Amino acid sequence: MYTKPGKPDGILLVTVLFLIAFGMVVLYSMSAYNGRVRFGDSAYYFKKQLFAMALGLAVMYGVACTDYHVLLRLSVPAYLVSLALSGAVLLFGDTYNGSRRWLSVGPLSFQPAEFAKPAVILLLAGFVSRMGRKKSGRTTAAVFAMILPIVGLVGTNNLSTAVIILGIAMLMIFISNPRYLPFLWIILAGTGFLGIFLSLEQYRLERLAIWRNPELYEKGYQTLQGLYAIGSGGLFGRGLGNSLQKLGFVPEAQNDMIFAVICEEIGLSGALLLMLLFLLLLWRFMVIATHAQDLAGSLIAAGIMGHIAIQVILNIAVVTNTIPNTGITLPFVSYGGTSVLFLLAEMGLALSVSRCSVCPGKR
Repeated sequence: MYTKPGKPDGILLVTVLFLIAFGMVVLYSMSAYNGRVRFGDSAYYFKKQLFAMALGLAVMYGVACTDYHVLLRLSVPAYLVSLALSGAVLLFGDTYNGSRRWLSVGPLSFQPAEFAKPAVILLLAGFVSRMGRKKSGRTTAAVFAMILPIVGLVGTNNLSTAVIILGIAMLMIFISNPRYLPFLWIILAGTGFLGIFLSLEQYRLERLAIWRNPELYEKGYQTLQGLYAIGSGGLFGRGLGNSLQKLGFVPEAQNDMIFAVICEEIGLSGALLLMLLFLLLLWRFMVIATHAQDLAGSLIAAGIMGHIAIQVILNIAVVTNTIPNTGITLPFVSYGGTSVLFLLAEMGLALSVSRCSVCPGKR
């Protein structure tokens, strides 16, 4: 029996809004130089992100006001659309900075891979909850096999996003059926799957060499400049707007490497504050998953938690050269209209689950 919808999780909502405000402030600081040099407008990136943020907030509100069980009924069509869009990218997608990841519709462009993340979360939440107690190693492997087509399509041109989707799926599968032996086979299969992708393209193997010795390669320039930015920030930074590395030294400072410039401008203290905000966000997802009225709601909240956790960890790991460089944005902070739009849609999903949550002791 479903509970009557109540109020959404207030702490989650306030944290998301605070992250958005923080992200817009630092984005303007990091992107003003590039906007002025490239487009003659210091606020160029800020205005485009503001439009995407406003649209995303409207989507978040609409999704939050919708019963997530209604959205679960759309999970299979949404997944099929994500497959079609990802396939379309391979055929006639737009290429920027050497990567084919975008589709254009008139003057607008978007990344279908971002839509695949919430589509996979909804698909697995719906399918696993319908299995009920009929779970075994074989059915767990079947669930995992469901998302291999989208992982393969996305991974062809966007390995980092494919890794995130794979990580989300593995977390949701493990939560629904925490048996270690079948999960171990899934990990081995996923590792082999990624190993094949790494070996298919020479540039991916080159990234491993650059990661080990960035100073020996021209393409290691971005990594080194990012590390210089982190090191020069100290405890409290140079001050907001006073970064030197964003003045053309760190390429595309407003995108994947924005965390490095955050460390330079507001220091280790500001970076720790940002990470604490993300930890607060993850804690609320965990609370929502624990108090959800059914397994589907728990899996939706857990899947979103996994998405945010994986993406934040990988972005910071790339910037600090803990793992090889790859194109992963920092949620709510890096520039990217498609990313922020679907991130806010996921926040709406979590808020929808929290509206239907069951209070402790009333299960």
